[in-house]
Amino acid sequence: MTMSGTLITSRDPKGLQATSIFEAAYNQAELDGDRAQRLNEHGGELKTGILQLIQKLSMSNQFANEETSSNYTYPKEYHGPKPIEEQIKAIAEIFDLDPAQAFEYAKTLAKLPEGAEGWFAIPSVNSLAAKHFPEVTDPAEKYCRAAQLVIEKLAASRKFYNYREGQIDPQHLRVHSRTAYALDLIAQEQTGGILIIAGQLGMRHRGKSVRRSREVFVSKEFGLEAVAGGSIALTHPERFTRSEELDMDLAGNEWSWRADGVFGGALSLYFSGGGVELGTSYLEDVIQCFGSASGFLSQ
Repeated sequence: MTMSGTLITSRDPKGLQATSIFEAAYNQAELDGDRAQRLNEHGGELKTGILQLIQKLSMSNQFANEETSSNYTYPKEYHGPKPIEEQIKAIAEIFDLDPAQAFEYAKTLAKLPEGAEGWFAIPSVNSLAAKHFPEVTDPAEKYCRAAQLVIEKLAASRKFYNYREGQIDPQHLRVHSRTAYALDLIAQEQTGGILIIAGQLGMRHRGKSVRRSREVFVSKEFGLEAVAGGSIALTHPERFTRSEELDMDLAGNEWSWRADGVFGGALSLYFSGGGVELGTSYLEDVIQCFGSASGFLSQ
């Protein structure tokens, strides 16, 4: 499995946006010939200053106070990802999808990216739409319908409570841009209805707020969202079995409580009351027993 490019939220892998910003600033300065010449004579100092500014602005120090130490771990019943072939078969049966291409792709998996715990099989949003609601064409509505379907399957599989019943719609829920871009890249590489992604289920970012977790993601890391997280919960029910476990923030989603265009939260999956629950948290919430689940593009 190979995936080129570095994942960045701006979808600007060649740094063209930064270049255009510099050009715009230079033009806005409106230097005359003499001042432009003096700037050229101080090119070394300009370069040093730009490098220092780049280092300052690209440092992941934002929201550094939004994390705390945590000793919460996965429940003892969970022993890591199941064999990928077993996951593919389960996803195919649950969602009535063709597993052939995923089985073939699984034979070519490369080295697991650093930070990932293993490989996970998830359905693609487009495959779920084509199979179960082909009349839906709007991408935002298509995603929410896919998330609804996954939640319905999860609710049918075990005791489950959805605190956002009736609100899984484009006004309340969307995919974070970084995650949307990553999933687009993966879908370009894998043409089947079942995708295989490298991921971790919260341990890597335990005790961090969602926005702090996003801030410290490595270049090819992205937050998991409801379709991926819910599907993993379906194929790995033992991941959610104890109230004292480390639970999962879905940092790949954005949530708006008032459906007013302000997306200040994220979805979360957790064990409570003898079953799995779907809820929401504020992006700045720091909770010891939660950690953001994330996926990784391959090296």
